[in-house]
Amino acid sequence: MVFNTYTQLLNLIDMNHTDETIIVPDTSVIISGVLLELAQKGELKNNKIILSEFVLEELRAQASKGREIGFTGLEHIKELRKIPEITIDKLGRRQTYEEIQLAKYGRIDALIMDIARKYNAVLYTSDIVQAKTAEAEGIDVKYFEPYQREKEITLTKMFTPQTMSIHLKDGAIPLAKRGKPGNFKLEKIVHKVMEKTELELIIKEIMDAARYEDDAFVEIGGHLSSVVQMGNIRIAIARPPFSDSLEVTAVRPITKASLEDYKLADKLKQKLSDKSKGILIAGPPGSGKSTFAAALAEFYENHGNIVKTMESPRDLQVGPGITQYSKLKGSFENTADLLLLVRPDYTIFDEIRKTKDFEIFSDMRLSGIGMIGVVHATDPIDAVQRFLGRVELGVIPHVIDTIIYISAGRIQKVYELGLKVRTPTGMIEQDLARPLVEVKDFSTGSLEYEIYKYGEETVTIPIEKSEESGIEKLAKQQIMNIIKKFDPKASVEITSDSSATVKIKNDAIPVIIGRQGKTIKQLEETLGMRIDVAPKVSTMGQQMDFSYSETGAYLVFTFSKNLSVGTTVNFYIGEEYLMSATVGKSGQAKISKNSEQGRALLHGLVKGIVNIFR
Repeated sequence: MVFNTYTQLLNLIDMNHTDETIIVPDTSVIISGVLLELAQKGELKNNKIILSEFVLEELRAQASKGREIGFTGLEHIKELRKIPEITIDKLGRRQTYEEIQLAKYGRIDALIMDIARKYNAVLYTSDIVQAKTAEAEGIDVKYFEPYQREKEITLTKMFTPQTMSIHLKDGAIPLAKRGKPGNFKLEKIVHKVMEKTELELIIKEIMDAARYEDDAFVEIGGHLSSVVQMGNIRIAIARPPFSDSLEVTAVRPITKASLEDYKLADKLKQKLSDKSKGILIAGPPGSGKSTFAAALAEFYENHGNIVKTMESPRDLQVGPGITQYSKLKGSFENTADLLLLVRPDYTIFDEIRKTKDFEIFSDMRLSGIGMIGVVHATDPIDAVQRFLGRVELGVIPHVIDTIIYISAGRIQKVYELGLKVRTPTGMIEQDLARPLVEVKDFSTGSLEYEIYKYGEETVTIPIEKSEESGIEKLAKQQIMNIIKKFDPKASVEITSDSSATVKIKNDAIPVIIGRQGKTIKQLEETLGMRIDVAPKVSTMGQQMDFSYSETGAYLVFTFSKNLSVGTTVNFYIGEEYLMSATVGKSGQAKISKNSEQGRALLHGLVKGIVNIFR
């Protein structure tokens, strides 16, 4: 029965029944389940319950937003109406627009108190502030603790020291994953299927803990799906139609490790300490990525750095000195803006999934913050490929310099990234040079992958490690037979099917090149290959003053007029040897702009890092 005015309700109340008490419950006592529990125990038989329209409106609004408390409150009212000894009368009016706007400031609570005051009713509440306010205003009030703190709830009792995760589902046998990363097995907790009513009670305990326990909170709230962090346990709740049936999954870390436990090589520890500022920790689910990330965070903190984390949910097991941030106003972008003001030395970004996450990671790294990201990947190179298309290829090595691949709780592979401009491995033509990302094995320094643009596509090419073929051995022997008369201890490297690099002693370079390059040209014609000459030892000798100009297809380098024709000069980019050339008439050396060396010189001249020595 619905009453639209208070007068109608009062006319119905039999004033001769002086033992009947009018109860006005607020939302808190309904959501907590206290009112329902009292009714089920028969403690409200001689009482009349006035259910305010304000209460229903608030619960309806919360449910419409997908919040669990709204559905819980409405469900409890539904169960209350099933108890025959209970009389519930709904009265009142709907909230005005102004009252809705003021709801977050306690306006709804004040309206409920007004009803209790006007009709000398007892206000039932589980909100301590509401109770204290009612007492201050002289309203008869009963306060009920919303939550009885327990040492353990049903879910936590299912965990053993070796339990990694608990899997509960309506109509299925409860399962536990026990062991350690890389070595675990799925076991039955009991041999009886879980009923929906049992699972709902477990969920109620979880949500109560999330509302009232200090170490528990709701990370993602919604009726169809919720994520709760309770201590070190991450709990995911799913309901139909999002899932096919009611399900609860609880996951927790079973180990906490320090960086010393991983027995890192000194070389890697030194790199992590001094050089690495953009680190990706990759691995499949359950491999121990977050455990290593937490160990790395504490390693940086112990070395005098300010460390923060970005997580959703916040489940990294780190010390109290490391602040853990979640999404600010529902977005990591807002969290990143705050962190740029906080200015940490390192930030752990746990679980990079969406395109926006990759962009935020890159932006923070390029802003100068040391970043450690955690990503899911079945192979180490997959971690890099997840950045492709989200970050410009040339920017990737500036964002990521180290990839640490974790599997079964151990470091299986470490890559380091670098940017080069050269011809990709396997390509012959020198004019195919382009910027590419080199992915090298950190321990050996060997090149394992190259990433570069090929047409409109970005390709990741594995570098084949094959032994020297018989043809290459024969070609090297043939070249050595001719070169050894210039330097018996020269070395030859076959760089492609049509080119080779010869490294000889420095004073033999002018001889093998010959006057105006005639000797080297004859050798190339005889061998049918292009021969690049390099010094065996990159000594810089006497530095030359020079000027340069561009003439047609050539770069023309002009030296002192006192430099005799036929003098060999060595070109360096910074301290790295590039090539040698012979000085011709007028103290000049010409280099083709279309050659690989010419392009490198143009690039170096722009940066002002070209050095020439004799």
